[in-house]
Amino acid sequence: MTTILSQKGQLVLPASVRDRLKLCPGDDFEIFIEDNDTILLRRISSPPNSGLVDLLLSAPGELDIPDRARDLPTIPLIED
Repeated sequence: MTTILSQKGQLVLPASVRDRLKLCPGDDFEIFIEDNDTILLRRISSPPNSGLVDLLLSAPGELDIPDRARDLPTIPLIED
């Protein structure tokens, strides 16, 4: 399998590679130069929602998070 370096210095990973490795736009990679002819590209794994809490806490203004129904105390039903 081959690909070509574009005028902008970009490489296109073939769809079969993206599908097999479940790559998505925005995935981060590390690049290593092994020797004069070998470039190693490794995906940097980050947990889902990584940095989400920091992002939300950095938002301007108050953050009001309503209670979820399953977090509220249960009230027994009164039968007539």
